[in-house]
Amino acid sequence: MNNTDSQTAAASRHGMLIIGILFFIFGFVTWLNSVLIPFLRGACELTDAQAYLVTFAFYISYFVMAMPSSYILRRVGYAQGISLGLLTMAVGALLFVPAAIYRTYTLFLIGLFIEGTGLALLQTAANPYVTVLGPIESAARRMSIMGICNKVAGMIGIFIMGSALFSRWSDIPAADMADRVIVPYLVIALVLVVLAVWIIHAHLPAISTDNPENSAGETLQDRTSIWHYPYLWLGVICLFLYVGVEVIAIDTLPLYGEAQGIPTEQAVHIGIFSLIALTAGYLIGIVTVPRMISQRQALILCATLGILLTVGALWTDGMWSIACVVMLSFAHALMWPCIWPLSIEGLGKYTATASALLIMAIAGGAVMPQVYAHLAEHGSRQAAYALLLPMYAYMVFFALKGCRIGRK
Repeated sequence: MNNTDSQTAAASRHGMLIIGILFFIFGFVTWLNSVLIPFLRGACELTDAQAYLVTFAFYISYFVMAMPSSYILRRVGYAQGISLGLLTMAVGALLFVPAAIYRTYTLFLIGLFIEGTGLALLQTAANPYVTVLGPIESAARRMSIMGICNKVAGMIGIFIMGSALFSRWSDIPAADMADRVIVPYLVIALVLVVLAVWIIHAHLPAISTDNPENSAGETLQDRTSIWHYPYLWLGVICLFLYVGVEVIAIDTLPLYGEAQGIPTEQAVHIGIFSLIALTAGYLIGIVTVPRMISQRQALILCATLGILLTVGALWTDGMWSIACVVMLSFAHALMWPCIWPLSIEGLGKYTATASALLIMAIAGGAVMPQVYAHLAEHGSRQAAYALLLPMYAYMVFFALKGCRIGRK
């Protein structure tokens, strides 16, 4: 390896380290929602449908802010854009303080929306960065590494916040419950501000998403619009549904655990097992993709496993049913790492716009849990999981055929 190659490799490792820290932040903040749903349901005396507005407020921000985020990154660059995203998240975290003091659910939702806005900016920067920081064929492996950072952070967040918010839960008057979020979210805001300052001085390596040719050798001039890439648009739908099933499988667990007879103080920690399952799936992905199995094949297997586990969750009860829902997260582990590169491969100068569209698809985490909540309130929390079956079926279609439509 010559000196130039060595410097390039070192810069790539440095970039992956920084992005890994960002994915840790993504996970810590994102998966706190599974704790906030039962917490705010009790503290603000909400119905299930109202409580699931937590996921709606958080994830809908991705749809609203993805395109503006792409514009911001083009104007200010990755490092300043990432710092701005972290500071935006800090503002959202700080809003939890007056929300708790005045016990105002609307303020909590606004704070979550602002946090999601900051994350939309970070995700718009980080995901294409990971994808192009090496060969497209091994993008799923790099994203799996980032996924481990994300899920380990989620486990830590759920454990810490679950313990802090639900300790002696039944002994606390509802009027005093909301105050418990003040100190944790002040600490979160402080950490985010410190990271924002650090990123500015971290010398994030520059990348370029412009690639004059796609994998088939077709020049970009042959396609004059992003609308000429149907596999991308099918991928956007696929990612929308994937985020929907991932959020449903984790954020519904505390209330589903309660419905299956588990005490609230224990049910809020079930999501940790889902994140362990996700991490196990990522580790398998790092070893097997693309050495032993292609990204398409991995997606087919994962979606099929999702169908089988959903049937298991519907046909069993108690801990067996809960275990099937938990293991859905194992099936989900390689879906994002596979869907993303299959959707943007060969887009060249359209990669940034396509990445923003895929970030918008994270709104599936806003929409689909609301559909689940509606079905649960008019039926049962268990029967509502049938919603996942057609969503997995579409993922199988995308892997088998959809990701090839429009390619040469």
